[in-house]
Amino acid sequence: MAARPDSRVRAAAALPRAALLLATLASLAGLAILAGCAPSPPSTANILLRGNGPEPDSLDPQKARSVESHVVLRDLYECLTALAPDASPAPGVAESWEVSADGLRYTFHLRDNARWSNGDRVTSDDFVFALRRLVDPATASQYAQLIDVVAQATAIVAGRAAPESLGVSAPDETTVVVRLESPAPYLPGLLSFPSTCPVHRPTLAKEGARFTKPGVMVSNGAFRLTEWVPGSHISATRNHAYWNDAATRLDGVKYLQIPDESAEFTRYRAGDLHVTAVVPRGQYDLIRRDYAAQLHIAPQLGTYYYGFALDRAPFRDAPGLRRALSLVIDRERLADLVLRVGELPAYGWVPPGVHDYSPQRFDYAGRPMSERIAEARRLYAAAGYSAAKPLRFELRYNSGEVHGRLAVAIAAMWREALGVEVQLSAVEFRSLMADIDARDVQMFRISWGGDYNDAYSFLQYLKSDFGINLPRYANPAYDALLGRAAATADTAARRALLEEAERTMLADTPLLPLYFYVNKHLVSPRVEGWYDNVMNVVYSKDLALRALP
Repeated sequence: MAARPDSRVRAAAALPRAALLLATLASLAGLAILAGCAPSPPSTANILLRGNGPEPDSLDPQKARSVESHVVLRDLYECLTALAPDASPAPGVAESWEVSADGLRYTFHLRDNARWSNGDRVTSDDFVFALRRLVDPATASQYAQLIDVVAQATAIVAGRAAPESLGVSAPDETTVVVRLESPAPYLPGLLSFPSTCPVHRPTLAKEGARFTKPGVMVSNGAFRLTEWVPGSHISATRNHAYWNDAATRLDGVKYLQIPDESAEFTRYRAGDLHVTAVVPRGQYDLIRRDYAAQLHIAPQLGTYYYGFALDRAPFRDAPGLRRALSLVIDRERLADLVLRVGELPAYGWVPPGVHDYSPQRFDYAGRPMSERIAEARRLYAAAGYSAAKPLRFELRYNSGEVHGRLAVAIAAMWREALGVEVQLSAVEFRSLMADIDARDVQMFRISWGGDYNDAYSFLQYLKSDFGINLPRYANPAYDALLGRAAATADTAARRALLEEAERTMLADTPLLPLYFYVNKHLVSPRVEGWYDNVMNVVYSKDLALRALP
């Protein structure tokens, strides 16, 4: 899990670029029309103004793939579970659950008063339908394998079994039973993720893809969608049919889509925002001095990386070359001189802070830079490159101050140590994702955030058959280790297998982890109830606004 101006994308559709661009244009056109006729949130002082980075890619729970989308979806929908302020699993639509002695069967008990925004009752069949829809190949969800631990999920995604065979059932209107292939103690946390939220079946059946539009969407969360103005904002108003509406203290939420972090800060200073998505590094000293009481910095489970397109030249079948590029990146200098907001240099894939796991590191971590450069030069020459024949490739990233500064700094490191010539190309985020999907990239910037607090959420990302595997990494030994870990009930044995898998992957260098994220927000003194956690999940329903003096 996961997007900001440093867009932590959770997934990327494997659609042809032209098809994706046409679909996007059609979607935006439809949104523009609907936005013109949909009611806006009431013009009162009780509307939370929440910065939300670049434009969300979708508000379809099973198809959305960016953190920006998931921020909105967590307010519009409610899953079986939710996350408590400390990011531990908490009741959602399910008020309680229990697990069998063997860990293979979870039974969730739904609230009798759970309702859709149109007043319909939320039933167990709504969840069964949504989970089947998630894994159904016809949905083409890049999150289909998120629930691969559920019985038959992998076979369904691969087209070997019918969606109806998924290990979920509804013995009655308020009970959902989930059967697993192997024990998964993280399941309650996983089932808080928006991809597992229910959808209103009658609206989907009647409207098709339009069921996500303002004025059409029927949702079951604390807020309901009322407006989407592309490139500007999304608005949601309080859903009075929500089972816990009495505890909601906001009349609505306005999510402002501001991809540039400096522009967002300007809007915050002008009073146009109550909460920012990020904090601009270039003005961090000023912020720390003048806004210290409003600044929130906290650890987060997220990794910023450069991905190799492993299915095309020059990085296909070139692990030595990929390692050479990794060796000469001085991650400490990047953290100290470019990032400067507490981010940790990343010498591995799984970030620190993951529950019951010891993150692994590249074998060269801690070696003097002079030794690393010497090894890199040997590998570079062995790959057939030299001063007379330098490596040339394009690094593509989405527009944004930090992305540009990092790209310039890293390109300079490659040029100085190896003589590499890099073409830097900044594009809009949607274009970047379309290019990655179409494989029209050689190296790309992207990030990954954990969808739940377990190392598997990161390691699964690089399974060869996982739809979100953007580098297209494929190593049978790695896949086998993850398979064995998934089938292992013993906690210590499972952890050892996952750690071995991470070491195996790092030896192949399928990507270049650069730093581990921290949460960075400015929160207005008017906001009550704000909390920080490693998942960077704050539900708007938990917040309130103090009255203006």
